[in-house]
Amino acid sequence: MGNSTIALVGSESLLAREIRDLSATAAHLDLKLIAADDEPEGALTRVGDEPAVVIALNAASLSEARAVILAGGPESAKKALDLLGDPPESAVIDLTYAAEERPDARLRAPSVEAGQDEDTREAAIHIIAHPAAIAMALFLRRLHRNDPIRRAVIQILAPASEHGTKGVEELQQQTVSLLSFREMPKALFDAQLSFNLLARFGQEAAVALDQSELRIERHLASLLAIEGDGESAPMPSLRVIQAPVFHGYSFSAWVEFEDPPEIEALESSLTVAGIDVRGDEFEPPTNVGHAGQGGIAVGAISPDRNDATACWFWFVADNLRLHAENAVAVALELV
Repeated sequence: MGNSTIALVGSESLLAREIRDLSATAAHLDLKLIAADDEPEGALTRVGDEPAVVIALNAASLSEARAVILAGGPESAKKALDLLGDPPESAVIDLTYAAEERPDARLRAPSVEAGQDEDTREAAIHIIAHPAAIAMALFLRRLHRNDPIRRAVIQILAPASEHGTKGVEELQQQTVSLLSFREMPKALFDAQLSFNLLARFGQEAAVALDQSELRIERHLASLLAIEGDGESAPMPSLRVIQAPVFHGYSFSAWVEFEDPPEIEALESSLTVAGIDVRGDEFEPPTNVGHAGQGGIAVGAISPDRNDATACWFWFVADNLRLHAENAVAVALELV
């Protein structure tokens, strides 16, 4: 067995906490915690049941690591990439998309991949696909295998945690401020998200919703194109809506098939590892109920009353867990 040390840059981010939890139960991973952005150095924390100390981000802390996971903010990701050099001295697993445009980067999603070639596994930089793209690829690829899809439209309800701790805190503070009749903070979204749905953010927002939408489209197109059994599922039409929820993606999908489908057959074909199917005898899945679980949960499958060849689907995913479990899967490949 080779070097099993994995450096985690951004040890206290929401994503990093998920990676720490998953790594604690994964054999052969030795996690080194590295501070990022405004995280304090020397802080005592835990990886599973074991104590761990957060160390500074510098060349020495990254040395001798088999891989470096970027799970902090853009500044720490850029600094880590600069320290690692070009090409990087250690493999990079990027959850921040800081290295997405580099020619030596490869898009990865082990949850979806049937198996990648050696060149992909040995890539210098592994970009973990957007969790919404992974969730939709899981759903569409499996559905298309047994019931060929003609076209699909998917509405994506995004959580505040997709923007890290700042997104969660701003939604929380907006809610408290509204209920207290105080002015709302709008530093990140530049709009009222609390008790609201947003098709776009304000003009002064720190991020743009359409940028996330474009990234999800790019990543999903790549994941659907991965070679598998038969022809790949067609690319759906997508719309991202920012929802006033803290965690978890929800998806409302309209799917038109080549032939009129049977609900029981659809449920049966979707019932595989990584997909929890809820039939009519169960309550539809929710983002809250699926928190802390991997894969996706699908339910509320119903025929379109105006189109005999189409059905509606509802599915959910824990964005942080799905993103983190794919990063840990890549790390396990490397060690």
